[in-house]
Amino acid sequence: MITQEQLKEIQSRADSINRYLDIDSKRIQLEEEELRTQAPGFWDDRTRAEAQMKLVKGIKRWIDGYTEVRALVDECALAFDYYKEEIVTEEEVDEAYAKAIAAIEDLELKNMLRAEEDSMDAVLKINSGAGGTEAQDWAQMLMRMYMRWAETNGYKCVISNLQEADDAGIKTCTLEIQGEMAYGYLKGENGVHRLVRVSPYNAQGKRMTSFASVFVTPLVDDTIEVNIEPARISWDTFRSSGAGGQNVNKVESGVRLRYQYKDPYTGEEEEILIENTETRDQPKNKENAMRLLRSMLYDKEMKHRMEEQAKVEAGKKKIEWGSQIRSYVFDDRRVKDHRTGCQTSDVGGVMDGKIDAFIKAYLMEFAAEGAG
Repeated sequence: MITQEQLKEIQSRADSINRYLDIDSKRIQLEEEELRTQAPGFWDDRTRAEAQMKLVKGIKRWIDGYTEVRALVDECALAFDYYKEEIVTEEEVDEAYAKAIAAIEDLELKNMLRAEEDSMDAVLKINSGAGGTEAQDWAQMLMRMYMRWAETNGYKCVISNLQEADDAGIKTCTLEIQGEMAYGYLKGENGVHRLVRVSPYNAQGKRMTSFASVFVTPLVDDTIEVNIEPARISWDTFRSSGAGGQNVNKVESGVRLRYQYKDPYTGEEEEILIENTETRDQPKNKENAMRLLRSMLYDKEMKHRMEEQAKVEAGKKKIEWGSQIRSYVFDDRRVKDHRTGCQTSDVGGVMDGKIDAFIKAYLMEFAAEGAG
């Protein structure tokens, strides 16, 4: 049974959310922005109209989130009073409290995701590391983990590229995870993921260590300007492999985009390689590959800004991209995030997509550093 202090705490947190989200101002802003959508000829410029509708939806999301928090906190307070009059049980009061605290924590977490790119869809690329079949199997297990996470959280997941390995597992895959705050939640998954287990592919039954890298970028749309130089683009086509029967092997629908990228700040050059086998339609795959290129170039610009900010804010921990972030030790039944210290013994649950605890721990620490 919760205490009077716990009830006061959630009431205080709800009041704080109201203040720092400035809900009253948001309600006024929502009315103003909704009025703009009713103007004559609003849909004449479709791109602008869709951006406006997205803005309205975003404001409404914060108001709805706060309204839900306030309602659940009030219900908990009511249940607390009803318990004194023996109208409800201890279990019912605790259940009301659990719902209220979950809604509060969810909204507090979303409030940390305020950067422009946080609200975007995510592109998540997985590459198997050195280690042959074992590493390729690990890459496929990670792909399944993220697909299950997306499914559980109501996100749409599209496989835009998949290269299966010869024996088992995958060499690489690219997932597009579409939905509210997808990039904001997944950005902390960027880095190297390490697996330690007794390998089913090792005849001696030895314990083996494998690595796979996860690279997450925001999926940018046409409303964000990214400078792409057409002269630096070259294309190859190839026959897609995988499901689809004989037709897939006859038609060169797969596309390979090579972009000779020159860093505008350092002058360094590198080749960006993007493959897309999402559909059997080559022009559509080219369009998808260009969209992924835009996302990668946007991500590079975003990281440059973050690095510059890190230099200015002396004493703050520099954000490392591509470093080893998490170990999955199957025999010891342990998954540990090296950045936050967050760990669990529910290995099966994690591999089934239950990674919210790691996501939350990363965001809480990331936000704390940003505020410090």
